[in-house]
Order: sequence, then C-alpha cells, then structure tokens
Amino acid sequence: MSELLTITTLGELKKAKYVSKSIKQELRDNLIDNLRKDIPSFEGIHGYENTVIPELERAILSQHNINLLGLRGQAKTRLARLMLNLLDAYIPVIEGSEINDDPLNPISLFGRETVEKMGDKTPVSWMHRSERFYEKLATPDVTISDLIGDIDPIKAANLKLSYANERVIHFGMIPRANRCIFVINELPDLQARIQVALFNILEEGDIQIRGFKLRMPLDLQFVFTANPEDYTNRGSIVTPLKDRIGSQILTHYPETVAIAQTITAQEAGLQDNRVVDVYVPNLAKELVEQIGFEARLSEYIDLKSGISARMSITAYENLMSTAERRAIGNGEKATTVRFGDLMGMIPSITGKVELVYEGEQEGAVMVAQTLLGMASKTLFLSRFPKIQKLTKENEKTPYDEVIHWFLQESNFELLDEFTEEEYHLQMDRIIPLNQLLERYHPEMIEQDKNFLKELVLWALVEFKKLSKKRFAEGFTFNDLVNGYWSDVN
Repeated sequence: MSELLTITTLGELKKAKYVSKSIKQELRDNLIDNLRKDIPSFEGIHGYENTVIPELERAILSQHNINLLGLRGQAKTRLARLMLNLLDAYIPVIEGSEINDDPLNPISLFGRETVEKMGDKTPVSWMHRSERFYEKLATPDVTISDLIGDIDPIKAANLKLSYANERVIHFGMIPRANRCIFVINELPDLQARIQVALFNILEEGDIQIRGFKLRMPLDLQFVFTANPEDYTNRGSIVTPLKDRIGSQILTHYPETVAIAQTITAQEAGLQDNRVVDVYVPNLAKELVEQIGFEARLSEYIDLKSGISARMSITAYENLMSTAERRAIGNGEKATTVRFGDLMGMIPSITGKVELVYEGEQEGAVMVAQTLLGMASKTLFLSRFPKIQKLTKENEKTPYDEVIHWFLQESNFELLDEFTEEEYHLQMDRIIPLNQLLERYHPEMIEQDKNFLKELVLWALVEFKKLSKKRFAEGFTFNDLVNGYWSDVN
C-alpha cells in the first residue's frame, strides 16, 4: 500500500495494475479476511457476539444495504461507524472530483472529461477510509436538495447552459458520498417523498433533480437506523424503500448486568484524570446497571422509548463526580463511593427516561428514587436472606438485632460531606450490622464493607423495617415508630 501512495497519475495507477472494487466488495473481501484470521471486525461492541454481529456480517457478505432497527442507546450508529474498519486503507480518486470519481471508472461529467482530456496524465490523489463516512440525521426539514442536489441557476447563467446540463448541478450529500458509507439515522423521520427519492439510488443508481434524470451509478453502502417507536409515533419507512433494503437487523439492550458493566466501564469518561483517587466498590457498579434493568420493567416508564445505555454511563460518571466533589471539599486525596452518593446520579436518570402518565404524576425525581429503591432490593435479595413481611410470634430473623439497635439509637445520621474517618466511625457504630456482614459475607474486602452495610439499611427501609428521611445535609435512619413521630412533628 505504501508504494501505491506514491502514485500521482492515472498512467502510474494502470502500470501498477491496480484493480478497482465497489465499496460493497471492499467490505466483503476485508470481512472474509478477518474471519479467516479470526480478527474481530466490531471491537468494543459487547453483548452482540451471538446475535447482532453475526447477522451484520452475513448482510455484508451478501452485499446488502442495511437497516439497524432498535431502541435508543443500542449502539446502532457505533456499529455503522465500525464498518469503516472493513474498508481498504486508501482508494484512488480523480483530483478535484466532487464525487470521489474512480480514475479507472469515472461517472461524473467532470471525471469523464478530465480522463478524456488528460489521459494517463490525469492527476490522482488518495482518500483515506476515515474520510469515507457520511452521516445524516433524518429530520422533517431535510430536503431533496440536501440529500441529492439541485440546479444552480447562477452557474447556469454564468456558463450560459440550460438547466438540463449536468454542469449546472450542485450535488447533495449522497452523490458527494460516492464510494463511501452513508448513514441515515432515524429513517422514519424522513418525509415520505424524500424516502421515495432514494428508490432509484438504491436500485439503479439513477438520480433525478428538478425532473431531469441523470444516469450516475453511484457506489454507496447505505446503513439506515430506525427506532420501532417511530413507526407509530412519528412516521414510517415507506414499503417500497423497505423492500429495497437488503437486511433489517434487530438490536437489543445488554442481556446481563455483567455485559452492561463492561459497556459502562468502556464508555464512561474522566476515568484517568480525576484529581482524587475514587474507589468504586463492585457492588456500586452493579447497582448502577441494575437501575437500568429496573427501569425497563417499571410501570412509570414508557418502555417503547427504551432506556439508553447512555443513562448508565452518565450515571456512573456522576456517581464518581459526587465522591470526587466531597473529597475535594474535605481536602482528601482518596475516597470511596458511598451508597448516599447514588443520589448524585438522579440528574442523569431523570433526563433519560420517558414517563407514562402515572410517572408524570409521581414526578421524574420520585421515579428515579423509586428505581434506586427497586435496584437496592434486587441486589439485597441476591446477597442476604429474604425479609418476610409477616413473622410468627417469637420467630427470629437475621435482622432483628439491627432493627433493635435503631430502637435504642434514634436519629442515626449519615451526612453527605462526612470525611472518610467520620463516615467509617459512624458506620462502625452499628455493631449488629458488622456482625451481619461477618455472618453472610466474611470474605468481603474492607473497602467494600461500608457500601454493603448501607445497602442493608436502604433495603430494610424498602421492606418497611426501618424509616429513612432526607434532610439538607444527608440522611436520617430510624426505627419505624420514631420515624413516624419524626414525620408528624
């Protein structure tokens, strides 16, 4: 390839016996090479190894245009961008061509005339694959001129040409993306008449501008993305266009918390340049993802709109920033994420969920807190014995001593801005809680213990065994009786 990059004319290109390929053939050949060498073609995509990726690879092998159908935050655009890695590193183009003409097979009037006039001296430049990706968000205001092109009356007047002459055409995004991957996001939002304009481009390569038909066999790999919600709420993909898309591939959310954690760890920013060393217990990471799983089952949330993976990513970033902010204020160089820090994630949750009517009545913040409580219960039950709503007389439970401790010690407070030392001292006061952890999780590392202790407290609140109240500086935990009288007063 390095030798090819020294080629600057069509004659040299022919002498090097360069063979042109269509973009779909490029993608197919390079994918076959990766498959033979067992090289992953879509690195950084997790959870799709046995579902989406095999289907996408089959579509590429079939040289299909592709529609990725799925809810928001399911890596549809990421998959399309990663297809760039399956293109050749460089391709030759006629220098000055608006539509990246292949020197060996020019399709524009400019390209054909240049080759006819200059022959083997036609100047050639090399286009890197990073320049071969075009993306357009489909919105109702997108016009045919934007995508395909329009007649330039000023150019027609200056050149004294009729509007039927190819020289007076101002090319839109699609012709300029010749020999490239062209992505149209949220395809159903595109007006039906604009979708109709894509028919011949996908099938025959013809383009029509202002009624003038121009035979131009464009070489494109189309990738469309769409959200199932749009089919009913905002628009639809017109049937003839859908019929011309070779493969429709359904995407999905991570199927396990472990996969979701891997995605969040990969995508979350500010991991290396924190001014404070923030330790995040594994349980905290799991709880961040569990909130998303609970949201996808919640009666307060419109499940048709989906819960983007970006919710977990931004929530995790806010979680770490909450701990970092506290440590900076306390003049500490290191800190550990606490359960109360999860409240700092609420702004990341409220902006990323679409509420149904019942959710709107509750309020976005209350719904976010409810999701946090549900996630706490789920994680608690996976690590401790179930809390029975009703118990027989004189029947003992593992949590009796913890609950009794709160009967004796009213108004146990956990302040948001406790220093590390103050926080540890306060948590160590609950001796029965220490004993509970020793009984069920003796192997727990020291740094994770306090987070697990707080999980127990929050779960006891969710199961109506303790009460919890938020005040300006933090949280107060009480037994139910004291908690009731505190609310009354």
